[in-house]
Amino acid sequence: MTPTYVKHERIWLKAHPDLSEKWVQNLITEDPSMLGLGEVVVRDQERIQPRAGRLDLLLQHLESKRRYEVELQLGATDETHIIRTIEYWDIEQKRYPQYDHCAVLIAEDVTSRFLNVISLFNGTIPFIAIQMRAVQIGESVTLVFTTVVDELSRGLVDEDEDAKAAPTDRSYWEQRGSKATVSLADELLELAKPLDSSLELKYNKFYIGVSRDGQAFNFVTFIPKKNGINLEIKIPESDDVSSIIEDAGIDTLDYDNQWGNYRLRLTKADIGDKSEILRQLMQQAYERRAS
Repeated sequence: MTPTYVKHERIWLKAHPDLSEKWVQNLITEDPSMLGLGEVVVRDQERIQPRAGRLDLLLQHLESKRRYEVELQLGATDETHIIRTIEYWDIEQKRYPQYDHCAVLIAEDVTSRFLNVISLFNGTIPFIAIQMRAVQIGESVTLVFTTVVDELSRGLVDEDEDAKAAPTDRSYWEQRGSKATVSLADELLELAKPLDSSLELKYNKFYIGVSRDGQAFNFVTFIPKKNGINLEIKIPESDDVSSIIEDAGIDTLDYDNQWGNYRLRLTKADIGDKSEILRQLMQQAYERRAS
């Protein structure tokens, strides 16, 4: 049966007589997953800041120590709200340094001027800008949230100039892990080789990375242990990917928000039994890295 097309209309909440910022706050509080920030819960609403007003929303990731300081703005972005967002982030990360903090600004219109401004300091301050679009369909209204500035993904060590300070070799990892677990990195690389035959292991002191045509290309990294290997796959966290991993029965560590990695703990048996799932996940990461 062919779905029925329903015409919609964008509305501006700032000019709406009934729908307010508080209304948006309450909707996010009921279902914070709508923001696309992963498995988060609302830790606090209208959180009082010392001599700095109120933080609209404080979100916290369920499985990690990451917190999001969220500023809501109806209408277009302006300098006042950007400054306020950074100020709240700064206050919270100084008060609670045991958490990893990220500033989030949500506005109906993130203008090109402020996209440029936000991008300037995104390498120093973890900052996400989300554009909120209110859509009316008949008598109903829905909200669509689109990330227009994502937190800058910081490069891994051997992808920058400091890589030359940390090279090592296979024997280093065979001592740190074991010959058997380093060979698991070979097996995992073989699963990825159909994507690009030039892929090779690249050894440094913090992890075993991957090179393509002789250049660092870390869509996955490997950390051999004494009794297994940790596979880190650079894919944005999502319910779909998390479900695939969980359904496959793969042992995991917390998602690494700072580097954007799923972290899987694998044995030799896992690599054999779950090779197709691992191949699919690595392909996603490869294609994202190559794009």
